[in-house]
Amino acid sequence: MTYCLGIKVKKGLVAIADTRITSGSETTSAKKISIHKQGDNNIFLMTSGLRSVRDKAVTYFEEVLEEQGQHFDKMYKAVNAFGEQLRRVAKEDKESLAESGIPFNLFTIVGGKLEKDRDHMLFLLYPEGNWIEIGEATPFTIIGNSGYGKPILNRALNYESSLNFAIKTGFLSFDSTRVSANDVGYPIDMVIYHKDTGFMHEARFEESDTGYFAQLWGEKLKESIKAIPDDWINDLVSTVEEKGKSSQKRKVQEEQQQQ
Repeated sequence: MTYCLGIKVKKGLVAIADTRITSGSETTSAKKISIHKQGDNNIFLMTSGLRSVRDKAVTYFEEVLEEQGQHFDKMYKAVNAFGEQLRRVAKEDKESLAESGIPFNLFTIVGGKLEKDRDHMLFLLYPEGNWIEIGEATPFTIIGNSGYGKPILNRALNYESSLNFAIKTGFLSFDSTRVSANDVGYPIDMVIYHKDTGFMHEARFEESDTGYFAQLWGEKLKESIKAIPDDWINDLVSTVEEKGKSSQKRKVQEEQQQQ
């Protein structure tokens, strides 16, 4: 499985991708995020799905950028171009994959800002090559193993969140997935796009780099749970305890009557 997260906040973009690949009983690591030069700008791609489809579609897309890159002055045009290459791969490989019992599958997150874009953009592409734009209402999208990492993002993150807060929350979302799913793990790759500078930075983190942060989060989470008032729980436990005593008393009385 995969964990890839794209976040769009007012001040920029955050992309986080794990590197674990599981095939049967074998586990390996491979990069799932890539940065592609587009004129004076960069865009990033993250993928979840068949590795062979991913590698072929990305190779075709890089060739398109080399030949036609100067024509992509807006992000949606570059996204359309990748979608076209994905459909091209589907025409070439979908039938043979199906014959082997393997469904054609590749979800992609694309982010960046090109010359004529008013703002930085984030997109989610489906295996069919169509896409949606990630907006302010729900400023993130996850592909791959999404169930464990969404709660903290839904509760804490919004479009007005700072870039620092987005990075922190995004990492905790990954960590929540990592501790709950054995098919997601370190190292993780992270790409940050800063709106004010237009700079896109990539970094890789091992567990030794961020493990203390995850441990601190676990400790703070336990402290927060303990700090929540539990009056209603005390009442519930008392009720259960009283009912248990009454039930036991009746049982003893019935046994005495039988004697």
